[in-house]
Amino acid sequence: MFAKLKLYSNFVVLKHTIFAIPFAYLGAFLASGGVPPVGVLFWVGLAFLGARSSAMALNNLIDKEIDAKNPRTANRELPAGKISLFEVWGIILVSYFFLFYSAYKLNPLCLLLAPVIPITSIIYPFLKRHLPISHFVLGMNLGYAPVGGWLAVNGIFNIPFGVSEIAMLLLLFAVTFWVAGFDIIYSLQDFDYDIKNKLYSVPAVFGVKKALDLSFVSHVLMLILLVGLMLVLELGIIFKVGLVVIAALIWYEHTLVKANNLSNVPVAFLNVNAAVSLSMLVFTVADILIVR
Repeated sequence: MFAKLKLYSNFVVLKHTIFAIPFAYLGAFLASGGVPPVGVLFWVGLAFLGARSSAMALNNLIDKEIDAKNPRTANRELPAGKISLFEVWGIILVSYFFLFYSAYKLNPLCLLLAPVIPITSIIYPFLKRHLPISHFVLGMNLGYAPVGGWLAVNGIFNIPFGVSEIAMLLLLFAVTFWVAGFDIIYSLQDFDYDIKNKLYSVPAVFGVKKALDLSFVSHVLMLILLVGLMLVLELGIIFKVGLVVIAALIWYEHTLVKANNLSNVPVAFLNVNAAVSLSMLVFTVADILIVR
């Protein structure tokens, strides 16, 4: 039983949840201006787990043949035959149950918007076969996290936009550019394979150097959007310190990976970005609870 659960956890790369679940809780804390109700935090976490697990399972299912031919991914659970298609579909259905039931428990707006997540999750894997924008669609998939956390608390999205709506959009695009930036770095590992198999990753289309430049620009845009969030919500000194820490981490990430040396890509991808995500949550929550 535990062996199967570990297999399923590896299949959806559960450990990478640390990249974006802090942003879901970040949206909830910012929307509440303090500590959200425990029930809201529980359902937000479960909804995010369902959304991400279903998206990962779908991506692995759609990319099964591509992954089987790639030496780096051939030993993954599905192409290696460690997990069956029946089990994959079971994971997808259970994950969607978590997502939609959690959205139902939160509020009507969350339930109404929940189908957006499966739609973009299905679109994402196919884009890499045609256009070099899949990194940004992946980023938007994770960018829904803070928006979902925010809407879980207030359940309202006004048009024309007010402060809350502007803040949500700033967070959405900040996470989008952050994820796109580090996913471009991650895709450098498959540079030769993508070219050979005519897959449209940014490195395969534009080359390694330009890909690194675009990754850096994406991360600069992320920081600019977070500065905008700070100004819109009038966040305090602790948040500002957090921005400096995050900027330093981003800079460090880009010193690790060079066009002529890609050996540090795994460190830059996992360790540094986990630190970025957790720093964002910790400094923001501290600012809300201490400064305000």
